[in-house]
Amino acid sequence: MINYAPLWKTMDDKGITTYALIAKYGIGSKTVYNLKHNKSITMFTLSKLCHILDCTPNDVVTFNFEEYNN
Repeated sequence: MINYAPLWKTMDDKGITTYALIAKYGIGSKTVYNLKHNKSITMFTLSKLCHILDCTPNDVVTFNFEEYNN
């Protein structure tokens, strides 16, 4: 399962809000919805988030592979 918990911590640490992602950085509101609901995003979006937040993918998303094995 995809989990964006690290994203919210990274955003909080950097002082960037979801409003700023949409209004200032051009991240679509549907993408923000997907992030909030732990749905998939494109690699392009992941790369863009990493650029905006000056971080690595590990600071944005984690995966729980155990759920895929059940």
